[in-house]
Amino acid sequence: MKQERVGFALCGSFCTHQAVLKELEHLCGEYETVLPVVSPISQVTDTRFGAAKDFLAKVEELTGHKAIRTIAEAEPIGPKKLLDILVIAPCTGNTIGKLAAGITDTPVTMAAKAHLRNDRPVVIAVASNDGLSGAAKNLGELLVRKNYFFVPFGQDDAERKPCSLMADFSRISETVRWALDGKQLQPLLLR
Repeated sequence: MKQERVGFALCGSFCTHQAVLKELEHLCGEYETVLPVVSPISQVTDTRFGAAKDFLAKVEELTGHKAIRTIAEAEPIGPKKLLDILVIAPCTGNTIGKLAAGITDTPVTMAAKAHLRNDRPVVIAVASNDGLSGAAKNLGELLVRKNYFFVPFGQDDAERKPCSLMADFSRISETVRWALDGKQLQPLLLR
């Protein structure tokens, strides 16, 4: 198993959680240490896609670690250099906007801020219904910043949801490998 320490932060976009959990399982089979971080909304929101308590239990079962659930728990990621790479999947338009604006008001955004202070990579797996509208500016902001890498993404349903963007979650592991080498997996945009 690989020795790099992976942080894996999960945001809302509940419809993608099952696909993301599948990829989290792959990462856990590839890397010795995978440390989970969960957004507040993911901790408490029961949806038609499942109960929050079941989601959290699955995340902790897969990783073998208690999930980081608070800003205070996420802050030591930086000073203690706990991670070699941080994955945010799914990364919602809300979280992308906060990262672009430097807002640190959730465990996920604190994990990113703390981790970036060590000049280490953050992988974004976008899942946003407004990726080509309200969130487009923020997405563009992160695309040009140092240490941000993106899982290849594209429109997930151009006809019914023309502004929606979705990462190809099956490429998270591959993107992590490239980002650890300081490279963006290409092609970035999917057809």
